[in-house]
Amino acid sequence: MNQHASLATLLQSFFTEHLVSHKGTSPHTVDAYRDTFRLLLTHSRDARRIQPCDMCLDQLDARAILDFLDHLEQVRKCSVRSRNARLAAIRAFFRYAAMKDPEAVAAATRVLAIPVKRTDHRLVGYLTREEMVAILEAPNRTQWMGRRDHALLLTFYNTGARLSEITGLTRDDVRFGTTTFVHLHGKGRKEREVPLWRNTARILKGWFAEIQHVPSEIAFPSSRGGRLSADGVSYILRQAVTTAIAKCPSLTTKRVTPHLLRHTTAMHLLQSGVDISVIALWLGHESIQTTHIYVEADLAAKERALDKLTPAGGPPRRFRPSDSLLAFLSSL
Repeated sequence: MNQHASLATLLQSFFTEHLVSHKGTSPHTVDAYRDTFRLLLTHSRDARRIQPCDMCLDQLDARAILDFLDHLEQVRKCSVRSRNARLAAIRAFFRYAAMKDPEAVAAATRVLAIPVKRTDHRLVGYLTREEMVAILEAPNRTQWMGRRDHALLLTFYNTGARLSEITGLTRDDVRFGTTTFVHLHGKGRKEREVPLWRNTARILKGWFAEIQHVPSEIAFPSSRGGRLSADGVSYILRQAVTTAIAKCPSLTTKRVTPHLLRHTTAMHLLQSGVDISVIALWLGHESIQTTHIYVEADLAAKERALDKLTPAGGPPRRFRPSDSLLAFLSSL
């Protein structure tokens, strides 16, 4: 393979052939990989004064990749998680490059040796019930947008959906009946169904009747009838939080994002006694280990466990049966 043309050729086949045809990668992952290489090639162009279409694969060596990762953290102020996500996209490309072009194996091996950076393990954040109620009550439901925003935020909280799942939700995805539920199209093309509260079902039924004339089937359309962008949903949430602060001042200390609503749903389910395996299914987690972060963050559960433990220096607690039959057996 001509090394001068290998970078452009490999990148084009990586996106158009490998990710789409060979792996069936989701559109969201393709978009994330695309953005990574836009940033990488722009950074390399500025550093080396070479246009991306003229670059050789060897010019994206391990040193160039490390410089780019440092640029993400130090100049663009990206988090370590974002840095690692960009590295994952670059690694995927170089694994493909090594498979496709034997001459790229040496360069790919050095890039693949770049380690994932360790990050602090922080407890997951979430909203209290009072804070969540204040946000849900914030939209002005005398206006069209206020009714849409209320329905959107209520569905967000009820389902614990991801942002992309909410913006892509259609009216046909909501199935009304004795048990009303939402059919969500999740991450990695995994689908799941989540039941709705009666109040959520009632709000959505009224909202869908109001927008039945809108050509688009999107459940929560923009003012132009199209799909809301991620920034649009974030703006709606920020406006609701700003209004809710008057009733719930504790919101001023929290950074409320769409993903925080997902965490809030999970924590409220856990605090209500729902089994963690059910919560994993509710959120669409592939592994229950992912859901375990909510157990770690639930201080109330830890306090209940502490109540069962004899305090240091105190008299040992005597077992007391909680059932009359057990009490009878203990008396024998």
